[in-house]
Amino acid sequence: MYLGALFIADTVFSVGSVRETARRLSFSASTVSSALRRLETELAMKLVERASGELATLLASSKVQKGLQPILSAMRQLSALTKEPPATQDYPQWAARLPLKIATIERFLEVADQGSINRAARRLRLGQPQLSLQIANLEELFGCRLFERQAQGSVLTDAGREVYTIFAGIAEAWDEMKATADERFQRAARAVRIGSIIPTGSESWVARSLASLVARWNISGNRNTLSLMLMTADDLREALRSGRIDVAIVDSVFGLDAFEHMELVATDMVAIAPPDSTEQTLTALVENHPICVPSPRTGIGNAATAFGYDSGDRRRFRGRDITSADSLPVIVDLVANHGYVSFLGRVSAAPIADKVRIVDPDQILPLSYHLAHNGRRASVDACRLIREAVRELVGETETIPAYGNKQHVSQSS
Repeated sequence: MYLGALFIADTVFSVGSVRETARRLSFSASTVSSALRRLETELAMKLVERASGELATLLASSKVQKGLQPILSAMRQLSALTKEPPATQDYPQWAARLPLKIATIERFLEVADQGSINRAARRLRLGQPQLSLQIANLEELFGCRLFERQAQGSVLTDAGREVYTIFAGIAEAWDEMKATADERFQRAARAVRIGSIIPTGSESWVARSLASLVARWNISGNRNTLSLMLMTADDLREALRSGRIDVAIVDSVFGLDAFEHMELVATDMVAIAPPDSTEQTLTALVENHPICVPSPRTGIGNAATAFGYDSGDRRRFRGRDITSADSLPVIVDLVANHGYVSFLGRVSAAPIADKVRIVDPDQILPLSYHLAHNGRRASVDACRLIREAVRELVGETETIPAYGNKQHVSQSS
């Protein structure tokens, strides 16, 4: 990691803009972005994100910027010791282009501590000529000798001792930042990240199963920590593929072929209607009420399109329809309190039967929930506990009976 890249990153955090930083330091925007990416890689932490074509800093950047301050102060001290100290107005340009690596600083400190380039090279597992060249480049930067070569080894000069003090402060500050990153990485490595479809509310089988998972996990004494995230089915599949989650509860089997997966709950789709509605058929509900369903990015939303609710000229409230609300609690409230109609799996609709009216469609549309994981031992353990919780809350997975013999899926609220 170059000190110049750290100065660039600090400038971005201060001005809040990659483009403005590039303008001030006479860099291209890609150069500034590259410096940020290197720092993110070193610290294993996301510091910026792209928004409206611009890189915006995240909250984590403020903590990193605070950690950078001792290093930036040391850089200014170093500038006064160099062979050609920059003028005050030129300092930002000089600091942003300082090609001094933290690794080189650490090697200089090792030579000083060992009192010998040869001994330091052996400890660092470097070639002696390579290490000697790096020391020579430092002496060129400062325009003076930093070590006196003696028969017994290398001893710091007065200038070398001054540089050593500054370098030691930089190395200590960097080590503290890296230690925080390493600790965060170890926590992430121990965590089992569970992703789930968004539950309809605290009473839903999804929410209660996840709560049961946490309780069972802690009782079991598992050393791995749990992390829970709620997403749409599309986002869950992508998170599994990218490794951001280890286990997923999804409402569609689509896209799970690359992972170990199993059916968790089998149910069917039902319409949920306002509690004071009187229509007895799905057709009548669609004609008389606005519709709100999850987007096709969710398994439920994709399955709901099979009802053809958005086709035909009979819709009188089309201007009031919402067809891409991916928050099930919002959808339930729209149905319960604002006259909307929507669709859910029967197993999810049953616990909220006191809030909405459940209406069976004219034909059965099967819907199944699935559990997928990446094969880690801890992921397998989490899946086992999830299945146990679901069996207690919902019952054994059942196959939806043929049309004409429709029954409610066994479940408890």
